[in-house]
Amino acid sequence: MVYCVVPRELADELYDQLAAHYADNDEVTVIIDRRRGDRRGRASQAAPPEAQRRVLRDRRRARVPGDLLPLATP
Repeated sequence: MVYCVVPRELADELYDQLAAHYADNDEVTVIIDRRRGDRRGRASQAAPPEAQRRVLRDRRRARVPGDLLPLATP
């Protein structure tokens, strides 16, 4: 599936033309972009400045403290 995204500002001019152009192609769908702004920007503006800082963590498993046991010899 391929989406042909038309910006909201150009939808009145282009949507009907593009929908007619791709009418025979079942793999293309013409849609209008309905977003009003960047979603990431809204959440960070409402949060206090100390909460805006990105936290990087090491996701690897922590090692067990101490030394390894000696291997058994046959």
